[in-house]
Amino acid sequence: MEPVKVILNPVAGRGYGAKVEPELRHLLETEGLDFDLVRTARPWHAAELAEEAASSGFKTVVAAGGDGTSNEVVNGLMAAQDNGATAAMGVIPIGSGSDFANTVGVPPDLGAACERLAHGRVRVVDVGQVTLPGQASRYFDNTVNIGFGGVVTREARKVKRLRGIALYLPVVLKTVFLYHNAPTVTIEYDGQKLTLPAVMISIANGPREGGGFYVAPQALPDDGLLDLCIVREISQFDMLRLIPHFMNGTHTDREPVTMLRACQVSVSSPDDLIAHMDGEMLCTEAHRIEFGIFPGCLQVRC
Repeated sequence: MEPVKVILNPVAGRGYGAKVEPELRHLLETEGLDFDLVRTARPWHAAELAEEAASSGFKTVVAAGGDGTSNEVVNGLMAAQDNGATAAMGVIPIGSGSDFANTVGVPPDLGAACERLAHGRVRVVDVGQVTLPGQASRYFDNTVNIGFGGVVTREARKVKRLRGIALYLPVVLKTVFLYHNAPTVTIEYDGQKLTLPAVMISIANGPREGGGFYVAPQALPDDGLLDLCIVREISQFDMLRLIPHFMNGTHTDREPVTMLRACQVSVSSPDDLIAHMDGEMLCTEAHRIEFGIFPGCLQVRC
């Protein structure tokens, strides 16, 4: 393999990234990889480093962090593509959720992930695009969740120690009692339109979010489509009853859930929309969010 750039987020996984750096370096060396490892220092630094790495000739750029780090690296690689520089993406999952790594088949074990980076295949996947009015478009690799999922992400940021499902399940249960809104939204998708009160709308390129909730269990990252999971207005008790089904992916045919697929989507509301993008806050007061899909535009070593 040619030299790889490894972009490590030291605060990923509530500081787990910094703790595992010596082990990560040892494992990469054990796999015989020629690598240059750099740490991120601020939000969106990983995007800058990824674009710079691809533009300077690195053919593999690795996101060592969580879903937010992977999202930034994807944005950097897409920006490099716009200028004619193409690089494959690698993933070392050390974050709180690491759902994108799960989607593309990268194992959660650090050693196994390094082995997959060195000896795995290259898979071509889709990338989603999200646009807020008056802002430049950004890319997402896994999910954007409007409403309930956005509040979960906001609350999860207040927890300093836990990772994975141990973090997200208690926060989800808390959010059931914290979030009572069901704003009236208009969802336009591939020329069709729905207007309804909705607790949650997930726009998914992959099946899982929140470290273990299969919100869009049939979503595939390489089918050229976005999967929508819409949960209409629902009582707190019924929401609690649905949570185990979201963990198992068995909610898709249950009331009040609607599943759709589309290439172009917009969600608008007179009420404030709160949303996360790949586990990081996207917005808290938006009134319109637009989505598209770029099929087969990202190579991932997995």
